[in-house]
Amino acid sequence: MRTVNMHEAKTHLSRLVDEAAKGKPFIIAKAGKPMAKVVPLDTPARAQIRRLGFLKGHFSVPDDFDQMGRAEIEQLFGGGK
Repeated sequence: MRTVNMHEAKTHLSRLVDEAAKGKPFIIAKAGKPMAKVVPLDTPARAQIRRLGFLKGHFSVPDDFDQMGRAEIEQLFGGGK
């Protein structure tokens, strides 16, 4: 892993952070002593992000959806008695 001194980190911070975000972490040192490690955040890949409404138009929900199986459920749990 690359180590950069404090002055270089301040001078090139934007570039260094861009590189870290792409998977090239680095360590910032002060007077040769490692002080901090810069690593990319674990963010979900774009394909892993769940999107609401992505199946819109592919199926429909019946109007009586909340009543489906009601008789069976009542029978199983003794409802209505």
